[in-house]
Amino acid sequence: MPAELGCPKRMEFGPCGGVRPDGQCEMRAGACAFDDVVPWAGPVSDERLTARPHLPPLVLTDFSCTPFDRADVAATASILAPACDAVLVGEHQNKPDFPPTLMGALLLDVGVAPWITLSCRDRNRVVLEQELRGLKSIGVDTVLCVTGDGRGYDVRPDVTQTFDLDGPRLVSLAASVGVTPAVPETPTAPPVHGRPMRLVEKQRAGAGVAVLNHVPFPKMIQDFMTTARSAGLSIPVIAAVAVFTDSVSAAVLQGLPGLELDPAVTEEVLTAADPVSAGISAAVAEARALLSIEGVEGVNVSGLASASGAHIGAEIKAEVGRRVREEAR
Repeated sequence: MPAELGCPKRMEFGPCGGVRPDGQCEMRAGACAFDDVVPWAGPVSDERLTARPHLPPLVLTDFSCTPFDRADVAATASILAPACDAVLVGEHQNKPDFPPTLMGALLLDVGVAPWITLSCRDRNRVVLEQELRGLKSIGVDTVLCVTGDGRGYDVRPDVTQTFDLDGPRLVSLAASVGVTPAVPETPTAPPVHGRPMRLVEKQRAGAGVAVLNHVPFPKMIQDFMTTARSAGLSIPVIAAVAVFTDSVSAAVLQGLPGLELDPAVTEEVLTAADPVSAGISAAVAEARALLSIEGVEGVNVSGLASASGAHIGAEIKAEVGRRVREEAR
């Protein structure tokens, strides 16, 4: 369905990952504009489908720090660096931070491999290309290409939302400038049956690696991967591991569209005598289960981890990363 027929994000190759469980659009009242996955219709390069410029990280850890604070970038990175292979720098509609190229440079300076997220919400096509070329020039190899969540009505209502491109078109642009495009996919977002094929279509657009969002049970990732690989998926996949140790960090994960937690594990962690220890053990167990699935080559240690501050959260995620790496030896 062409963008002009109703998608508020002006997507051409939808649907996005923010479709509500009942099929409603995340940005307006009413159903998603797309009935099903729109096949990629842009250029397809055989080289893009087979190239593996580098091995995917075994442990990719979410990076969060005080916005616009160089010292805190370095301090947080120093906690995570010994326990992960790369950090995933998100881009949140209610928490702006340094521009992507600058953030990438700051992290490279302290010895951390950054995966920078670029969204289409706040940047037009020209600025997206500028950032991609800037990131490539400083040595950032991988960029997570996303359409982006819609800005909440109460978050900077004076600011417009661009959506010049959507995720698949940004993937194609990133591949064309020589950056490895990473892509997200949400296995639980409607249409659930189409999500494996949507990931295959992103691969056709040039994606080199995928990061799957949280699901309640690893068996759901196994089923997703079986379907996707049968449909032609060949790029490596990183699956998200939910890290939470209190009700706040659990609620943050459950409050995002399409993201769910295992209710039994959640209760077990939150009611434990030592929720931090229980949360770490639960995350390591989930990582172990996910890494046993064919095609899953790494895990994204993800989430706030703790309501006690970013550094405490980073220490908890670092411990999860250390244990995952130890088990993989």
